[in-house]
Amino acid sequence: MFNILTLNSIARRGLNELPPAGFTIADDLPAPDGILVRSASMLDAPMNDALLAIARAGAGYNNIPVARCSEAGVVVFNTPGANANAVRELTLAGLLLSSRKIVEGVNWTRELKGVADLAGRVEKRKADFAGPELAGKRLGVVGLGAVGVEVANACKALGMTVVGYDPYLSVDAAWALSRSVIRAVDLNGLLGSSDYVTLHIPLMDATRGMMNGDMLGRMKKGARLLNFSRGEIVDDAAVLEALRTGRLSCYVTDFPTDDLVGAEGALVLPHLGASTPEAEENCAVMAARQLKDYLENGNIRNSVNLPDCDSGPVSRPRVTVINRNVPNVVGPITTALASAGMNIDHMLNKSRGDYAYNIIDVDSPCSAATLGAIAGINGVIRVRLIEGGARR
Repeated sequence: MFNILTLNSIARRGLNELPPAGFTIADDLPAPDGILVRSASMLDAPMNDALLAIARAGAGYNNIPVARCSEAGVVVFNTPGANANAVRELTLAGLLLSSRKIVEGVNWTRELKGVADLAGRVEKRKADFAGPELAGKRLGVVGLGAVGVEVANACKALGMTVVGYDPYLSVDAAWALSRSVIRAVDLNGLLGSSDYVTLHIPLMDATRGMMNGDMLGRMKKGARLLNFSRGEIVDDAAVLEALRTGRLSCYVTDFPTDDLVGAEGALVLPHLGASTPEAEENCAVMAARQLKDYLENGNIRNSVNLPDCDSGPVSRPRVTVINRNVPNVVGPITTALASAGMNIDHMLNKSRGDYAYNIIDVDSPCSAATLGAIAGINGVIRVRLIEGGARR
């Protein structure tokens, strides 16, 4: 039986992936094996020794202390692509809002209640809310992950010329991307030629404050910038200055700050990117499935701190090991198993950055003494034994 702590309201469809026969789910468990979380901050939260994994029902994970989790042997999952359609649709709305002065028009029309000659007033003022069409304009998409690819393809279908930039474009994303999307060789060229630029990149040290005054100064004069990634990627003060000077015509963001709210030229949304029932369900289901597969089988998919490793369902004793990615760790592990009289039927070893992960299926039961011997190997962080969905 695994104990699962929920730190936010998780869609019922997701929780149904964790059947009562194998999982206890509550929002007040003192020592959970796994955690399901959406937006709750865990940055300063204590982690109990029993904790094996955290699954974030969403793509961003800046509310989770990933480095601390890695050192403790806690796998952190996210759900890339589960909310892609919701963010794509809102990005398309953002493009239209940035061009057609729809919000301004709606706000002005609200003032006409009870005004005489309403139709005449509308005819006189409607030109004030005119704006360009998207068709024929050039869109720069920065980041071609699940969301960026969907945005690029959708905008191509709207008749836009689409240029994409992503130096880490994955094979899967490349297959999904329309062949008519132009691939930019550098970010400067994209910024300088695009009428619209939309950001779809994760928040990390390399991207924090990336869109600063220097980068905004490279954009085409009068361009429109959209940010549905993370607020911290864009320097608010630099954006306000770019709006004041006309370098930017409009800035659409899903991340309100006190500086941006009410600023001329800024359209600030209340973090609506994944706020659809469909996206919440998709993220919850994906997070729960990944958490379940790891707890029951030791398989890892869509982890942000450890490599993807999948050896299928458990059919024999399975030993999993999280270790630092340093020399002379795997050898002692296999030696410890051999010394205990166990033969390795199948072994999968992968690394990611400073950490590595091993899934080892053996042909006979593994004793607590053998697990202890492996745990004592220099560089080993965590050892688990999984037997038919149970664990030690």
